Amino acid sequence: MSAPLKAAILIVSTTAAKDPSTDAADAALRDVFEQEGGGRWDVVESKIVSDVTTQIQRQITLWTDATEPVNLVITTGGTGFAVADQTPEAVSVLLHKQAPGLVHGMLASSLAVTPFAMMSRPVAGVRNQTVIITLPGSPKGARENLQAVLKTLPHACLQAAGADSRALHSGGVKKLELEAGPTTATTTTARVSSALIGSVLASDIHAPAPVPAFRASIVDGYAVVVPPGGDMRGVYPVVAVSHASASGGGGGEEDEKVLKEGQIARITTGAPLPAGATAVIMVEDTVLVSKTEDGAEEKEVEILAEGVREGENIREVGSDIAEGSRVLGKGEQVTAVGGEIGLLAAVGVGEVPVYARPVVGVLSTGDEIVEHDRAGGLRLGEVRDTNRPTLIAAAREAGYEVLDLGIASDKPGTLEEVLRDALRRVDLVITTGGVSMGELDLLKPTIERALGGTIHFGRVAMKPGKPTTFATVPVKDNAGERVSKVIFSLPGNPASALVTFHLFVLPSLHQMSGISPPGLPRVPVVLSHDFPLDKVRPEYHRAIVSVGSDGVLSATSTGGQRSSKVGSLKGANALLCMPSGPEPLRKGAKVEALLMGSLRSDL
Repeated sequence: MSAPLKAAILIVSTTAAKDPSTDAADAALRDVFEQEGGGRWDVVESKIVSDVTTQIQRQITLWTDATEPVNLVITTGGTGFAVADQTPEAVSVLLHKQAPGLVHGMLASSLAVTPFAMMSRPVAGVRNQTVIITLPGSPKGARENLQAVLKTLPHACLQAAGADSRALHSGGVKKLELEAGPTTATTTTARVSSALIGSVLASDIHAPAPVPAFRASIVDGYAVVVPPGGDMRGVYPVVAVSHASASGGGGGEEDEKVLKEGQIARITTGAPLPAGATAVIMVEDTVLVSKTEDGAEEKEVEILAEGVREGENIREVGSDIAEGSRVLGKGEQVTAVGGEIGLLAAVGVGEVPVYARPVVGVLSTGDEIVEHDRAGGLRLGEVRDTNRPTLIAAAREAGYEVLDLGIASDKPGTLEEVLRDALRRVDLVITTGGVSMGELDLLKPTIERALGGTIHFGRVAMKPGKPTTFATVPVKDNAGERVSKVIFSLPGNPASALVTFHLFVLPSLHQMSGISPPGLPRVPVVLSHDFPLDKVRPEYHRAIVSVGSDGVLSATSTGGQRSSKVGSLKGANALLCMPSGPEPLRKGAKVEALLMGSLRSDL
């Protein structure tokens, strides 16, 4: 392995310059380099300066203009809108080359987490032989931004340092992408069978052979050699028979007999044409004149057709699918009804590259939760586990393998052990319960402190589902490589858990398995009655959407929407995207609906 690349960290903070103990960004960034840098980085130095342009520029140039410059300078802090935030302006004038792609990568990653990312003003580029990137001041934001671009930085730094571009690109783009690490979706190979249903193709599929592979008849009838002018009227001897079966008794182009003008051959639909044949006459345009002595075959047939053209009723080689043509595209999903499997089978493709579908684990938490099918009645304070079987069913219906992780008690050690085991076995963990503000809610501290994870958000301004939490945890895969696994901690109330599954978990599963666009399909609907609105939060209202005789989609509420009310999801096939407001939305108003199931019909 080549020598590690040298990185330096500059903390821009007047507060930290006075008291270095207040800074947490340095440790967070060093952890990213160590845990996710693939052993390619050596953080050689870190410094703290005040929010002063001259101090920022002086320290950066000490690193970049030296006889042996560092490969990468990371600054953190001073990228916001505050009066004292000067880092982007200080760095911009130092750059010899701009790197807008790195800026876009960081912003795109952050915007997927919080809309406040648009308030950051990062810059990136090259000075001399050093790549320079500015990151936000918060440890969380700095960490996320560095993670977004870290995999591509070795290549950028080597180019900036003067490495030979031809050598760097010798393995092609695919090699560089492989070195840059996995994307949100990983690929595998799958056999063409019913197990392929629901998978998304990871590359274009081209036909290895033409369809049809031979000249074939479109109809039952007689193969002929069309004379000049196309007048086929007359009586002709039947000299051969061609069946669609490969063992059907001759007539293929491989036969020695070549059909000549004045001769005809009996042929069935899909059978190969005899050599020399130029058209097929439908049996409806013929009259049987005589049979062979044993009566088994036609001997002579009168043809009534005139104006026959060469190629009539013939499927030429590759006329359906040409050899080498693209039959399915990267990103297309294999469905049970769309004919994709039949198309792959027709061209002789036995295996295809697909995006691997993540394995999901579902865990319930809380000492009060008991198995839903436990014999006997409930003791005071006990609650039957409604969410786990519901979420397992929903994830399996969406096409994903699901592991039942059971129930974890409200004990820190137990919860940590269960989650560690789960993250070794699955790609995405769904938990329910344990994310509200109660004293016994241990999930968030377990993720952050015990597992070293990052909580990207823990409260959402929506109804239901306010305490929904999304986190990633670094773990080692079977190959010993460090990867990030996903945890979605959903509310304990049954309606909230299922709604947030469809709004947050399902789109993430789609993203991980290559489905685009991710998430539930959106359709416009008309309200069939007045709908009350929450005064503060936007609401995802459980509803039944049906299509009327006029083709209009109308929405009807399933009733009371309390988040603990399991019955509000019975029969629901949609979530209505309702705004907050003081007054109800009236009958006839139009809103967007997220379809969870098939449409009802009022016809």
